[in-house]
Amino acid sequence: MRRSFLFMLVCIMFLPLMTPVWSQDEFFTPTTTIGGYGELHYNYSKMESQDSEQLLDFHRFIIYYAHAWTEKWSLKSEVELEHNLVGDGQGELELEQAYIDYHHSDAFGFRAGVLLTAAGLINEFHEPPLFLSVERPAYNKYIIPTTWFGNGAGIYGRANGFSYRLNVMEGLDGSAFSAATGIRGGREKGYKANAEALLYNAALDYRGLPGTRIGVSVTTNNAVVNDSVNNAINLMEFHAQYEAHHIFAAVEFGNLTFDNGPVETARGFYVDLGYEIGHWFNQNTRIMPWLRYTDYNTAAVTQAGGNSQKANHHQKWLVGIAVKPIPQVVFKVDYGVDTIELNDQSTTLFNLGAGYMF
Repeated sequence: MRRSFLFMLVCIMFLPLMTPVWSQDEFFTPTTTIGGYGELHYNYSKMESQDSEQLLDFHRFIIYYAHAWTEKWSLKSEVELEHNLVGDGQGELELEQAYIDYHHSDAFGFRAGVLLTAAGLINEFHEPPLFLSVERPAYNKYIIPTTWFGNGAGIYGRANGFSYRLNVMEGLDGSAFSAATGIRGGREKGYKANAEALLYNAALDYRGLPGTRIGVSVTTNNAVVNDSVNNAINLMEFHAQYEAHHIFAAVEFGNLTFDNGPVETARGFYVDLGYEIGHWFNQNTRIMPWLRYTDYNTAAVTQAGGNSQKANHHQKWLVGIAVKPIPQVVFKVDYGVDTIELNDQSTTLFNLGAGYMF
């Protein structure tokens, strides 16, 4: 089985070489593009009967660099600095994307390098103006461990309103899974990553209706725990988004199963609903009040059962406003409460944010 997958991967990697060199546009001028995004956060949180915590953090600063050698061959990359500095175990500096892209046609393309896993609405498209809250939805941290990236290769394309992505990537570190954070700690982020048990990822989306995206993805990996133990995971998720007629609505649902260890299943969902009111006042500025309900449990089914299934079950609601003076700049505020099922322990949240993309 492993040999057949490796053979498939090698075949995918050599597909671009079948295209004749003379098919390239001899009049094409190589181009270089620089872009990026960033976000500043103020976070206030207070758990019942405990002191509050207040943080001010330039959470992310990202530079995007792309170069097109020809109409079909290009390089795309993204370097991310998290939490303003790197040193003494603080902050992170990551190569979040870096891949050679061969775009044969709209129906078929190939890429190899550091890729984003095709799962959910936000993992591939996570610039601050593209989602409503100051922080990314908790679902996209603990069920889909956004941002999820790694070394690999894949094919992609779109036709008749549908788009697809098929990726073969580095595996996860099964020894770093936990009941509190799911598979998030298992991301190897391209650093001397495991290639013995590869990860397979497939996604299909429909965008044939204006403002609409509906899709599913499947991700599977026989994650290595140690030399003699594996913990296979299977993530299946559904997502849908609508943004038209001043309405924004989104829903994501994911179910993650484990073949080994104390946790058998993690699952969660969230629903967003917002309405843009700037047009009421004949303003070019977009003003969107919104609300979100989230329910996720990184240990929904465990071998022990009982309280072990309640300790990581979160029910969270948020309300907020996102203001965009131009489409590439956003200012955000939100307020909410996160409640853990075990002992009904609640945390009050208040967040302010500013973000941009270019």
